[in-house]
Amino acid sequence: MVKNTQVIFKKVPTSYLPVAGEHITTQDTEFDLDTQLSNGQFIIKQLVLSVDSYMRGRMRDPSVKSYNSAFEIGKPLLCGTMSSVIKSNNPQFKVGDLVYSSGGKFEEYSLVDDDTADDYKIRNEPKETGLPPSYYLGLLGMPGLTAYVGLIKFGQPKKDETLYVSAAASCVGQLAGQLGKTFGMNVIGSAGSDEKVEFLKEFGFDNAFNYKTNDINTKLEEQAPKGIDVYYDNVGGKTLEAAINHLNHYSRIVGCGMISQYADHPETPANLIELIKRRVQFTGFVVTDHSDMEDEFRKDVTKWFLEGKLNYKESLADGIEKTPQALIDVLQGKNLGKQVVKVTDL
Repeated sequence: MVKNTQVIFKKVPTSYLPVAGEHITTQDTEFDLDTQLSNGQFIIKQLVLSVDSYMRGRMRDPSVKSYNSAFEIGKPLLCGTMSSVIKSNNPQFKVGDLVYSSGGKFEEYSLVDDDTADDYKIRNEPKETGLPPSYYLGLLGMPGLTAYVGLIKFGQPKKDETLYVSAAASCVGQLAGQLGKTFGMNVIGSAGSDEKVEFLKEFGFDNAFNYKTNDINTKLEEQAPKGIDVYYDNVGGKTLEAAINHLNHYSRIVGCGMISQYADHPETPANLIELIKRRVQFTGFVVTDHSDMEDEFRKDVTKWFLEGKLNYKESLADGIEKTPQALIDVLQGKNLGKQVVKVTDL
């Protein structure tokens, strides 16, 4: 038997921010590594956990309908994980294989059954590229694919156009902006601190501003004098409203995420009529609908990163017990880049 620390969804929060220990907590259980495996089963040890803002939307009463399922009270949180196979009775998963899951359990050890094995994908690339496993939860994982699909498929970038990215210091935002630069776009980003603004400029954004200390409309008028052609929206609410005020005719909005809608009193834009007047194409998307682009994405972004054409920043919390606070930090915008939790080294 070994100790198996789990991150448990304990109680539905009644306000925007959950409280560590009250709504999310860690508990120690035991895991039997010597258990006899049935056909198709394998055991994994988690290496890295992905902590994402959308997890807050799953911390709800299951009777409240949404596009994603609610976490189960008393059970581990579920999100992206990178793990190592340590015991296997499944011919597709060998001991030593690295595996990715978009809905792995937040616990140190997991037993994977044959009927859920399809949720795990072999990701042995870190052994070849030398990149950390955590990068396959961010730059080369779901957030990276989100940026790639959103900008390329729905943003339809063109040289010399202006791209505005909100929450631009996030994993999705930083990559969406950098991809825009590879297409020759003029890229503007907004973030929630002066430190993040400097980070965006270092990553090649043409302009960036702190939306907490500046009026968004004023900054967009200043930094996008020719208007916005593509708005990559991670925020919604009043930020979306401000972006709409500066959209050009026949521009595109990529509806990626709307973190403002998780708040106690969600903001709503008051100028949606402008989408009609300006003939705007507004496309909301969920990245899991576009797995057909995954191989192309991973090939392109790995190549561009290793060639030095892309930069990447992540926030790493060391230890599974840090997970509750890591999620709270994400919801408060304290993370710089992708937030991950390291459970153990490869």
